Amino acid sequence: MIDYPRGIPVLIFILVTGITVLSVFAIERGEKQRDAADVARKAQAMTSAIERRAYTSSAYLRAGAALLSTQDDVTPELFRRFVSELRLDANYRGAEGIGWAPVVEAEELAEFEARLGMSRVEEQSVSPSIEEQPRDTLTPILYLQPDTVRNRRALGYDMYSEPVRRAAMDLAAANDRPTASGPIVLVQEGGGDAAGFLIYMPVFEGLSSSRELKGFIYSPFNAAQFLRSASDLVSYEAIGSRLLDGEATSQTSMAQTEAWVDGRSTVTREVNLANRRMVLEVQSAREDGLSSMSMITLLFGLAVASLLMLVSRLLTQQSLEDRRAISWFEEQNSIRNSLTRELNHRVKNTLANVLSIVSLTRRRSENLDEFAEGLDGRIRALSATHDLLTQSEWGTTPIRSVIEVELAPYARDADHRLELDGPHTELAPNDALSLGLAIHELATNAAKFGSLSVSGGSVAVRWSQVNDTLAKVEWIESGGPPVSRPQRRGFGTDLIEKIVAHELRHPVELEFRPEGVRCTLLVPVREPSEFELRRKGPGGRGH
Repeated sequence: MIDYPRGIPVLIFILVTGITVLSVFAIERGEKQRDAADVARKAQAMTSAIERRAYTSSAYLRAGAALLSTQDDVTPELFRRFVSELRLDANYRGAEGIGWAPVVEAEELAEFEARLGMSRVEEQSVSPSIEEQPRDTLTPILYLQPDTVRNRRALGYDMYSEPVRRAAMDLAAANDRPTASGPIVLVQEGGGDAAGFLIYMPVFEGLSSSRELKGFIYSPFNAAQFLRSASDLVSYEAIGSRLLDGEATSQTSMAQTEAWVDGRSTVTREVNLANRRMVLEVQSAREDGLSSMSMITLLFGLAVASLLMLVSRLLTQQSLEDRRAISWFEEQNSIRNSLTRELNHRVKNTLANVLSIVSLTRRRSENLDEFAEGLDGRIRALSATHDLLTQSEWGTTPIRSVIEVELAPYARDADHRLELDGPHTELAPNDALSLGLAIHELATNAAKFGSLSVSGGSVAVRWSQVNDTLAKVEWIESGGPPVSRPQRRGFGTDLIEKIVAHELRHPVELEFRPEGVRCTLLVPVREPSEFELRRKGPGGRGH
């Protein structure tokens, strides 16, 4: 390298680049072989699925032909019961249903049209009419199940009047087996032009050698739905595939999936679809260009060949790491500041509640013991609700949890009955504190003077959601001593009707009924975004 300071680096670059190109070539060759095998496997699976669907349809039609050949008259009830008892499953998806088209002579047309119009609001007629297209023999559709608006469009249509259908019907009658038609547009399509096909099975009168053709039982198919159902059956709906009529002079495309892209390589398979040769084309899902593995190999080879850029790359990487570290520290500092502000706000709210409780308790207490006892109970109520909020990381808290915490001292008492009922509703932290304080005061009053002060008393707490932003909580006492309105307002009444109502921003209804105290509170239901700490990405600010 001392003698050739420029030649050796160039030689190394050329050598590594050559090895990289050979590796990419080998990878691409393997990818193409693997893709070809995968497409061939998918094509075979779809071919089997299509033939299986055609075989299933043919089996149903054979069963129908065997039944109808023994019947003197094919009534609507008989045909409807036959189709319903088939219990068509997912293997019959893609078909419009099963129909019956009897052979009718021209002189029998009036009688057929009268039968066709039975149970119909409007008169039904055969189309095309004999006047439009004179003919001696017709095969109009009499029944088509399921009886949908779409299928009713086909009733009365003479399939024997159309050349493609007629050719398939003649072939089916000659071979006495299910036979598919060439591409046609189903009458059910109305004014649409979606391609389809039909599978016919002849029905002969009796079982003797000189039997007479009675009609055709058949299934109409929308080609696109049939192909899509076959793709769903093998879970290959994302691949491009196309179904063509293989017996036409120039192969005609009957249907193709949405994933079909013109110009891609395909694998072709012949399909025997009810005695008619069809062609299935399945496309490769591989797009033109290098595969991801080849791109990675090429980029890696060029990176190795560019050794001279290594030092600058390491320095740049170190600089980026330093910048990320600085951004992370800035983000943590912003979050810490936001948490401090949030903590100050919540502590101030809690202290304000405590000061209000102390002030009202002092004014309503006649001695120090009464003051200490009342203050202790209310501070404990706040503490219990605080514990709930801490467990939820000061997020939302269910109403049921708040009520259960405050009524826990009475829940294990066999002399009393507590009933809690209501949907799962989450409350914001401050609203949960106010509700907990109100429930504590109501429970304390009930334990001293109300239904929880005697054996057999009960308390029912029911809540419901009035709308998306408001919940109603009802406290109902029963089974206690008779209640009369107190002569003077106690602290509990003031706390509930003033402090709690103020904090919840809704009036509180407190009723002293003879059968027991009733209290109705309206509690806001807020979205978490209204009170939770929100954060942005690195370097952002918390709120």
